[in-house]
Amino acid sequence: MRITRRGWLGALLAGALGAATVFGAPAVARAQDITVFAAASLKDALDAVKAQWQAESEHKATISYAASSALAKQIEAGAPADVFISADLDWMNYLADRKLIRPETRSTLLGNRIVLVAPKDSAVQLAIAPDFELAEALGDGHLAMADVKAVPAGKYGQAALETLGVWNSVKDKVAQAENVRATLALVSRGEAPLGIVYQTDAAADPGVKIVGTFPADSHPPILYPVAVLAGSDKPEAQAFVEYLKSPAAKPLFEKQGFTVVTQ
Repeated sequence: MRITRRGWLGALLAGALGAATVFGAPAVARAQDITVFAAASLKDALDAVKAQWQAESEHKATISYAASSALAKQIEAGAPADVFISADLDWMNYLADRKLIRPETRSTLLGNRIVLVAPKDSAVQLAIAPDFELAEALGDGHLAMADVKAVPAGKYGQAALETLGVWNSVKDKVAQAENVRATLALVSRGEAPLGIVYQTDAAADPGVKIVGTFPADSHPPILYPVAVLAGSDKPEAQAFVEYLKSPAAKPLFEKQGFTVVTQ
């Protein structure tokens, strides 16, 4: 039987439509999974927000937690991520200066506090004030802090100690960790008698207790900015950022001790 050109084209079109039905190639593109790079201090709260977002939207997110400095450097080196949440403005600015974020998607999401923690059974008692006796409380032990040159929690901690006039007395006793959760672990395991972490981290670990809270005016404001990365073209990335700022996410952040300051 002879097939005309028109008949051949019709058969080809019908076959293509049939294949689309069989293999599930719908007219609307499938939602894509997203990758989020987030400051280590966000883990408990952000895991809860992610789980809720996934349940409500049927989208999926993979979150990589580390120090903001390390994540920003990875993004600069080309790491495939869609969203970045930093624990300070400096590392978001770092990426913005290199045109690695979409500036129209940037906003400030959360606030936090830094605290002095000790192992839960510690008898240490200190009142955080100018010239307080931190070095004496440490004795022969070390003060656990995140990297003071790069990691936001470490930078905030050093700034507070300098403002209070005690940095010079303890700087040679500082044990620096790669991020704030590693700092917390040093204290929780009893490897350091004292440490400086975020209030939210202290609340997440029953192995530590808060000895004191640093005055808010002793260090720069602790703010967490969020933005979609310039290399991402996934609409789900912006949807996730919007969800982070929504009323649905607010109680999950507040439960972990964050202040929601979306702007």
